[in-house]
Amino acid sequence: MESAEKPYEANSDGMIPLDLFISRKKGNHLNLKLIDSSSNLVFSVDRCPNSSPSRLLSDSSGNPLISIYHQKEIWNGFRRDINEDKDLMFTAERTKNTLSRVEFQVFLNNGNPDDPNRLTFKMRGSPFYRSCTIYKGDSIVAQTSLMYKLGIQKVLVPRNRFRLTIFPGHADHAFIVALIVIFFYGRKLWI
Repeated sequence: MESAEKPYEANSDGMIPLDLFISRKKGNHLNLKLIDSSSNLVFSVDRCPNSSPSRLLSDSSGNPLISIYHQKEIWNGFRRDINEDKDLMFTAERTKNTLSRVEFQVFLNNGNPDDPNRLTFKMRGSPFYRSCTIYKGDSIVAQTSLMYKLGIQKVLVPRNRFRLTIFPGHADHAFIVALIVIFFYGRKLWI
């Protein structure tokens, strides 16, 4: 298979929404796979080898992209698998946590922690229904949905498979996938 040897490349023109299909398998550790509509592996998420409560997002070739560390109600995303302040990409803070609704505020690291304009993304949804919407301002950046709610009625689709749609205009797909991991991991559904 030639597609398994080269890393996944996103749509370069950015005019078409990208659909990724997420599946998880429980075993000795968390194992998430994100594939495209042609069943090509795009991203994978595993536990970081050096720290059990953290997650490592890798590309299709296994190269580390973002490591996610959790402390209380705050998640930090770092470039690659390094946990150093200079490599901090973003911080996500849970602002609402009920049985039916979870909300996060996401702050990008722009070097100035006191900047009031740092809040750039919000996540809202229900982990039970695998629904999450990511907003940048008033615009929707990405959404998740269960497969059976998409009109697939003749095929039995388990709850551990769902779809992530990333809308045009946001180029960093790895960042969006990291936010989705935080959203669902924040309710401990992946453990």
